Amino acid sequence: MTLLEIRGLGKRFGGLDAVKNVDLDVQEGQITAVIGPNGAGKSTLFNLIHGFYRPTAGTVSFNGRDITHSSPHNSVNGGIARTFQTTHLFDDSTLLENVLAGRIVRSKSNVFDAIFHTPRHRRESALNQDKALEALDFCGVAEFRHDLASNVPQEVQKRTAVAMALATEPELILLDEPAGGIPEEETTDFGNLIRSLPGRGVSVLLVEHKMSMIMGLADTILVLDHGQKLAIGSPAEIQSNPDVIRAYLGSTKDEEN
Repeated sequence: MTLLEIRGLGKRFGGLDAVKNVDLDVQEGQITAVIGPNGAGKSTLFNLIHGFYRPTAGTVSFNGRDITHSSPHNSVNGGIARTFQTTHLFDDSTLLENVLAGRIVRSKSNVFDAIFHTPRHRRESALNQDKALEALDFCGVAEFRHDLASNVPQEVQKRTAVAMALATEPELILLDEPAGGIPEEETTDFGNLIRSLPGRGVSVLLVEHKMSMIMGLADTILVLDHGQKLAIGSPAEIQSNPDVIRAYLGSTKDEEN
């Protein structure tokens, strides 16, 4: 089943097409990756999907609903969560408090409930606590729940960002360079976390520069070239595509050598 459907999507900044005529289907229960060098339009594509940018062309549909002009808040409410290249955590709050902040979009309590500690507020607070702890445990960082975000290693922060996104109860999570800043020896374990998300009922669309990680994770890979689709297919198809090898995978290999 197609969860996210993108057709003819484009974004122009002045005279520059950051994204142009992109089509993409993200299937339920799968991991879809978007690759390309800096400036290829990957983050712009994410911003269009999540409502940070308004497209100049094309449409975005999620679960059969047109979300082309949706706001980020409505996107999260509708079941799309996101992490960013730079980890967005509250440094002076604990990891548990950070993940609890992700539960706000599922809150039904109002100011009256909070002030007077109504039964609804108490029930919701207990549920939010359980959901936040569950997300931290799933992401393997529950033991750090009382630590300040500023005091934990980068990998723990990255895992907490995923937990924060999971706390919103998404159907689709957008991961923007989730392994950025994580040492190579920790990348495999982090990749295993991403691989486990579809089993939790969360489909994945991710951008990542670590090709070995992408090739071992993705069901489908979209390759962008200056904002346009260069190729799309399975990891095996992408690895054997001469245009991709020449434009991206080959240069990546050269950089790593």
